Formats: sequence, structure tokens, C-alpha cells
Amino acid sequence: MAHTGILFSLCIFFIFAVSRIEGKTKYEPNWESLDSRPIPNWYEDAKIGIFIHWGVFSVPSFATEWFWKNWKSNRADISQFMKKNYPPNFSYQDFAAQFTGEHFNATKWAEIFQNSGAQYIIFTSKHHEGYAMWPSRYSFSWNSMDVGLKRDIIGELSEAIRKNTNLHFGLYHSLYEWFNPMYLADRASNFSTQTFVDQKIIPEMRELVFKYRPEVIWSDGEWEAADTYWRSLEFIAWLYNSSPVKDTVVVNDRWGSKTLCKHGGFLTCSDRYNPGKLQSRKWENAFTLDKESWGYRREANLEDYMTIGEIINLIVEAISCNGNVALNVGPTKEGTISPIYQDRLASLGKWLKVTGPAIYKSRPWLQCQNDTLTSNVWYTSKPGKGNPEIFAIVLFWPKDGYIDLGCLHSKNVVRVSMFGVDNCCGFETRGNGLRVIFPNKAETSNDWAWALSISYSDTSDQEPRYETQTEL
Repeated sequence: MAHTGILFSLCIFFIFAVSRIEGKTKYEPNWESLDSRPIPNWYEDAKIGIFIHWGVFSVPSFATEWFWKNWKSNRADISQFMKKNYPPNFSYQDFAAQFTGEHFNATKWAEIFQNSGAQYIIFTSKHHEGYAMWPSRYSFSWNSMDVGLKRDIIGELSEAIRKNTNLHFGLYHSLYEWFNPMYLADRASNFSTQTFVDQKIIPEMRELVFKYRPEVIWSDGEWEAADTYWRSLEFIAWLYNSSPVKDTVVVNDRWGSKTLCKHGGFLTCSDRYNPGKLQSRKWENAFTLDKESWGYRREANLEDYMTIGEIINLIVEAISCNGNVALNVGPTKEGTISPIYQDRLASLGKWLKVTGPAIYKSRPWLQCQNDTLTSNVWYTSKPGKGNPEIFAIVLFWPKDGYIDLGCLHSKNVVRVSMFGVDNCCGFETRGNGLRVIFPNKAETSNDWAWALSISYSDTSDQEPRYETQTEL
């Protein structure tokens, strides 16, 4: 009986302990609580994502993905384009029937993204035009099964990604819709009514979560109304506490007119956000490979696309400052990813095969991000026992055959090596810096941004603790 009493007491203690743990992980529907949730480690480690903007706007594929809105606003170039190429009574809805996607192959897309070296994708489930890329019960006759594609695009892509790659699957979702009558009625009431949110937005977001299990929910279209109108706090609390992806999902900061760059998961702050200095909170630079548009443009010229050098420079700068990047591609209406995008992604993959150890699972080096002597050098690190391993990523090939690194002048450096090169590199202390001797460029297996791995032995020079958000 004594053993029974002890066992009963242990069970009561265990139940109490579990309830305490569960209590600590329950997030309340307020920003103080939601902002305290750690970023899952998979997102911290992944660093690089691929954004995909595909929708009815891919049919005219002219000017911008805001084609419909700008056409209704009588933007001159779009009005002229429509007048020249389409009959007077042609509507935007008529484009949907031409959204054919006959060459869409989810497995091929998955292969392209996997070979890019990216670790996650963010697919546009619904843009501001309201067209749903899945057979949504809340978007009757304006979704990819009812009109145009006649396919569950998100279903096919999520399955291909999970079956054929190690990428995490995420979704972009626009809260507002330009011309949805329910939204326009709510706006006309100064958002005193929430019919649009209650009958469409919340149900369709939950539908997406239950059906496709996205690990990123990249919200947008928030700016016209407060988070209370969008019921963002309640939704995110459900997402963190009870949803099927509660342990792995990550969200951004676009959940209401005053949340941008303040509240949510990772911060985006603006399109193409690039602060250039270390940020205390996790952030993401989402940028387009076509500098003019997120969607595909038939009129784009070669110079409108970012070079691989420009892309890598942004990646390196972001990661050294505690950011991730999401590179956007815009597929054609037929469902192909054009060769210019494929070329950039393949080149990125080639670079990451060599330089990946300085990128994936890295953290900012708190002592220095951008070198003090050579400005085109950025640092990342991997903490370990004692001093961390430091990576100096050099964005140019030095014409004199060496570089001087000011951030390492006080370190007891014992080894410098270059990824992709054997028996490199020589080094010596020179004035206020560490001079690193580069090899013959022909010896390298890389064409852009060379990463140096640096180890030092000064155990008295300990790294400050990295106060980052850690895995749940």
C-alpha cells in the first residue's frame, strides 16, 4: 500500500508538472504573448526560401501583378495595353479562362527549387485579386478548380515538395481582396462590420492549414484595417496553440495596419527590406528576381533581372545581420518557370554547394557583421565549445591577391581555409588587420563570393551569448 501511495503521489506530481509545461506554452491572443513565441529552429537554420507568385495576373503578364487594380484605376500603360489587345467588353474575370497551366509540372518545379539550394518555398495561395489556387469552399467559381486551371495547384505542389525534396512548404495569403463585395461593404462601414473576415478570411485560412499543413504563413494585404478587424490575434493564437502545425509554423508581421515591423514572427517591414545592420529580431528580405514585378512579365528585358552576383550579395548581407531571404520567381500562365529564373536558381545552387557551410545553420557573429577594413566582407558564425567558427564571406576577388580583415586584428587566429580550395590560405598580422593570402583564382570551384573559415585560440576572448529565438 505504501508503494501505491508513492506511485499515486508521483502521478499527481507528473500531471501537475505537465500542466505547468502546457501552461507555459499556451499563447494568449495578445501581441505580448504571441511575440514571445520562439522562432522554430528550422527557419533559423534554413536561411533561403523561394517565393512564387502565380495567379490570374500571370495571364496578361504585363506591367505588374497589380494589373487588375491598376487597370481599374486607369493607369495609362495598362489601359493602352487592353485597348490595343482586347475587345472593349473584356473583363478581368475573362482572363481566368485563359489561365491554362498546361505545362505545370509540380515535380519539375520541386526539382528546380531543390537544386537551387533553398530550404523552403512560399507559394501564393491567393493574391489581392482573390483567386484561390486551391478548390476553396469559400471562393466559389473563383478558384483553380472551378475556372481556368481545373486543378488543385497547392495540393499538387505541396505533395511534390514533400515527396521529392527536403524543403519546408509555406503559403502566402492576402487578407484583403480588391473588389470582393463583402470586403467593400465592411470598408464602407469603416470596418464596424466583419462579414468578410468571419465568412471568408478566417474560414479559408483554417482550410489552408488543415488541408495543406503550411509551415510558413506569409500574410499580406493587411494595411487598410486594424488587426482587430482581421481577427489576427485569435487566429495566430489558434495557430500556435492548437493547429496541426503548431510546433513548426512561422508567420510574418503583416496582420494589421499597425503590426508591420513590430508584431508577429519574423519581420518583413517592407518589400525588399534590407537594413544593412544586425537586427535583434529575426527578419526576412523578400525580393524579386525581376526588379519590376512579382509576377511574370512578357515585356521584361534581360537587364530587368538581378544578376547572380547581386542575388548572392543580398543573401550574404541578410544572413550576417540575422535575416533570411525569399527570392521571388513568377511562372508563366502555362505553368513554366522561364529559363532566366531557372538560370539564376541553378547558379545559386552551384554556389551553395561550395559555400553552404557558411550559410545554413549559421548565426550572426555578434562582434562584427561588416568588416571594418574591407567593406565587401560579411561575417557569419557557428557557435561551438569555446570560440565559435567564424566565416568571412568575401564578395569580390582581391586584385592584389590578398585582403585585410579588420574585425580579426585582435584574434589569435590559428587557421584560415577557403571552401572549395585545398591548402588555403596563408595569413599574417598586418597593422590593424589580419592579411589573408588568396590562392590562384583558377584553383577555386566557385565564381561568386568566396567564404573563408577562420578558427582562433584566444579562449579569454569569449563570444557574448547570442540571444536569438530558439527552437520550441
